Amino acid sequence: MRYIYLVLGLLLFILLLGFAMKNVEPVELHYYLGYVWRAPLSLMILATFCVGTLVGVITCISPLIRLRRKLFVLQRELKARSTIAGDAP
Repeated sequence: MRYIYLVLGLLLFILLLGFAMKNVEPVELHYYLGYVWRAPLSLMILATFCVGTLVGVITCISPLIRLRRKLFVLQRELKARSTIAGDAP
């Protein structure tokens, strides 16, 4: 199974490398206040993907931290209840 993943990963890399090599013409991205970024299309797509991934990870961190805190409180409560129940005759 490892070899299948290796072959698929290599194939994906070759396809993406070919895409990047075919899209080296500079394109312009216009921002507010007259700022313009000129870069190859493949670099702009990569940057957009990375920014989107970063925003998604940051968005998921807050609920994850909240759930971990709740889990910690529930585990502490369970331990306290089991200690009390274990001491009872």
